[in-house]
Amino acid sequence: MYNRNFWLPEVFNDFFDNTDKVPAKATAPAINVLETPTSYIVELAAPGLRKEDFNINVNQEGNLTIKMENHSKATEEQAHYLRREFSYTTYEQTLILPDEVDKNKIGARVADGILTVTLPKIQQQEQKVGRQIEIG
Repeated sequence: MYNRNFWLPEVFNDFFDNTDKVPAKATAPAINVLETPTSYIVELAAPGLRKEDFNINVNQEGNLTIKMENHSKATEEQAHYLRREFSYTTYEQTLILPDEVDKNKIGARVADGILTVTLPKIQQQEQKVGRQIEIG
């Protein structure tokens, strides 16, 4: 059986195969991966983080690495949490990208607590079928 999500680590298989189940206790930020006709879109839960807290790059092997580190400093005036489930001080994830991703056009943005990384697909030029055939 062909696995469309071969480029994602196996830890994310449950997200694709069991969409009605929510993990009881996640140890990493929640991640969504969408596919459109022109791109893949990776969304990573990042509440309270700013763009300065991220380092995203394509390494020498062509894999996408997302590093996240919360650079905010605690102060004495901050409230004491009774329960805190969405605080990540450091996180790193490497995704093996499909060959069809245009690695020179990858873009990212942070808005409303979500890091969105857009992975455009290489656009294939369609060949026009109509042409004049020369008779030899």
